[in-house]
Amino acid sequence: MPAAASQAEATNPCTTPQAAHLLCPNLRIGPPSGIYLQDAGRGHQLLRATSDVRSRGRGPMELRGTRDGHRSMRVNQRIYRAGGGQITLRTDASLHFTDVGEYFGGTYWKVHQLARFELRRASSDGKVGAVVRDGPKLNYCLRDLERTRPGARSPSARHYPGCSQDPDQDHIALGTSVGWSDIYPADYDRQWVNVAGLRGCFALTLVVDPKHLLFESNEHDNASHRLLRLPFDGRTGC
Repeated sequence: MPAAASQAEATNPCTTPQAAHLLCPNLRIGPPSGIYLQDAGRGHQLLRATSDVRSRGRGPMELRGTRDGHRSMRVNQRIYRAGGGQITLRTDASLHFTDVGEYFGGTYWKVHQLARFELRRASSDGKVGAVVRDGPKLNYCLRDLERTRPGARSPSARHYPGCSQDPDQDHIALGTSVGWSDIYPADYDRQWVNVAGLRGCFALTLVVDPKHLLFESNEHDNASHRLLRLPFDGRTGC
C-alpha cells in the first residue's frame, strides 16, 4: 500500500492553475560547502559542511506557529496573492524549541524536518545511488540572513529576523524572503554525517523539506550534492 500523502502533497495550490494568482514560494538548497573532517574521538569521523537554504520563488516562505505542546507548535503557511491579500494553509510541519548548545546561543524555535544531510554512494561519472548514512540535524530556522540573489522581488532589507528564543511565546512567525538565504556554517551544531569506516566515492547531499511538509511551486529542486572520496583529504570530486 502506498504511503499516505502529506498535507502539502495532497492539497498544494502552488502546483495547480490557482498558482497563477499566487506568489508561491520555492525553497532550494545550495551544494554543501566549506567541507572538512573532524576527528571527534571514539571512532567518530564527522564530515562537516555549510548549508544554504535559499528562497527562490515568487513570494516568501512564511510560516505561522501556534503552541500545541510544551516545546512544540503546529504550523500554518501563509501564501500571498498576486493582487494583494493572502491565503493561510494548514501544514503537517511543526516547530520545536531546539537546544543548539550554549556556544551557538542556546535554544530557539526551529522548523522540524526542514532539511537533512545525507551521504549517498556515487560513481566517478556522477551517478548517485542509495543513502548510506544521514546526519542528526533536522531542525532549522527560517530567517533572512544573507541576500544571495538580489532582484525585483527581493527586499533590500531583512524582513524575517532570527528565530525566537522565548520559551513562553504561544504564536510566532518566521520565514525567508525571496532572494534571501538562511545559512549555517560547517562548525554549527549537528552539521555533519559520521563517515567513520567508509571508503570510496560518495555524494554528500543536502535536502530541503525532505518530507514535503510545506507548500512550494517546485518539489523537484530540493536537493544538491558534492562528490567526494573517503577517507576525505580536503578535496572534492571522485
